[in-house]
Amino acid sequence: MVTEEPEAKKQINEECIINRLPGDLIERIFFRLPVSTLLTCRGVCKQWQNFIRDPQFAASHLQLAPSYALLFFPQGLVSGVLYPSDAILIDEAWSPSTYAVPVIGPDDFLFGSCNGLLGSYTKTSTIKIANLATGECLHLEKPSKNVKGDHYCFYSFGFHPVTKEYKITHFLGDCVDGRPHNKDRFNIIQVYTLGDEKWKDIRTPEPLSLISVRNSGVVNVDGKMYWLTEDMLVSWQHAVISFDLREESFATIQLPAEREDQDRYGPRKFWIREMHGKICIVTAQPSRCDPRALLGELQIWTLENTVEQQRWSKKYNIKNPPNYIPGPHSVHRDRIMTQLCNSVCSYELFSENFEIDLSKKLKLFDSKPRWMYNMQSYIVVKSLVSLDLYKKAGIVRRPKQQVGWELKKWKAWEDKRREAEDIRCRVHKHEHALFGNAEKMGKMYQSLQDKPHDVAERLRAELNQVLQDMPDSPSQPKSPRRLNWVEQKQDYEKLMARSAKLKERAQVMKQAHDNILSIIASFKSDKGKSTAGASSSSIARLDEKKEEENI
Repeated sequence: MVTEEPEAKKQINEECIINRLPGDLIERIFFRLPVSTLLTCRGVCKQWQNFIRDPQFAASHLQLAPSYALLFFPQGLVSGVLYPSDAILIDEAWSPSTYAVPVIGPDDFLFGSCNGLLGSYTKTSTIKIANLATGECLHLEKPSKNVKGDHYCFYSFGFHPVTKEYKITHFLGDCVDGRPHNKDRFNIIQVYTLGDEKWKDIRTPEPLSLISVRNSGVVNVDGKMYWLTEDMLVSWQHAVISFDLREESFATIQLPAEREDQDRYGPRKFWIREMHGKICIVTAQPSRCDPRALLGELQIWTLENTVEQQRWSKKYNIKNPPNYIPGPHSVHRDRIMTQLCNSVCSYELFSENFEIDLSKKLKLFDSKPRWMYNMQSYIVVKSLVSLDLYKKAGIVRRPKQQVGWELKKWKAWEDKRREAEDIRCRVHKHEHALFGNAEKMGKMYQSLQDKPHDVAERLRAELNQVLQDMPDSPSQPKSPRRLNWVEQKQDYEKLMARSAKLKERAQVMKQAHDNILSIIASFKSDKGKSTAGASSSSIARLDEKKEEENI
């Protein structure tokens, strides 16, 4: 019987109760779980692992996944200090994330996102595809080596919903022996399908503007890539070029005829963006002082794709627009995102024609000291899309031994982070000690009940001054996960304030301790004097009694 009980318990443990439920019900439960929970569930049993790893389940879970706004800030010098690339996630409640995105390194430049996968350009010989939620990464050899003037904005990342293929595209500027021949033009798009052995070159119907690609952006919608280019038929006009990721063919879409190319401030500037799964054209008048800042009215046109035709419609006409509209995704949950001075904000899109009220902005976080006009905005999801299928391709490369935060140029940044952690540990240690002393003084409070009223009140007043200033419990140390740059800045400021507060509390406690010792010493001294006085008066009363008896 002794051996039968463990075997029975083992059998009960092996049989997961939830597995007795109908399969479709289990599936519906799993569909509602976030990716982080599903990754934990994979370790529960083999059945769950196989179920969650199934590509069909990953695809279905993706359709129900909530969307986030990912605001990306590329690395750059600010007042002589090199800041790393970093990203902030904005959730459904418009709350900024606390921790850094692990798959975005300090030297990464984001160039695309689809189905939970991020495409990043690096200054090394590879580009990176990474799963935002699982952390899985794929390093691919670049299509062209040592190309002068290459830039992350010349890359794009898309997905075709019919073929289920992920494709990376690269706009290759005209060059000879790796040197730009005509930096303003390109006539080749290099395309790579995840899982293939090599890149291939697709020649454009005619030379196209590389400057327009860099200035106006690139979007991917429903298996097609779109960007703006100069219309050769009409001077100073633009047109939209589309590239079908399945057919690998090009098409031209004229801009809406009703658009305004000029207003009272002069010629308008055009950007291409994606909004709610549709391509849109954003147009506004740039400032003469700073061409990146906007003036006048901001117009947003969306392209309606139907079986019969493609038709542009004016979606919004916004007066008093914000200074900067990031891309490729400018709108998240019916709010337009922007960078305003030293803040990242959002504004509600009320109707087709409205004026932005600056007093009604929703401030997301303080972006200082990052430069304006370089923030990128992506709508992302957290998914279970796996990269295992593509890891055996011939152009997959191993990352270099020393990358990211291990590089020498980030030593000062890492030293500052470690310094903050050392300060946090010391503050946490002293808080524990101070909290222990406060508890001891609290016990002293209980022992004052038998003291004379006036002395007890004085001691209680000193103890109350300490106890009311003490926290309920010492602050807990931070998680070892790396904070994003916004939270790191705020955390350091809070840590310094916490350290200063700790010093104040220690001084208050020391002063109270000295006062308590002084009060007790004074009480004992007064008690000794009163005892001596009481003895003298007793002797005097006895002498008087004897005299009365003699009389």
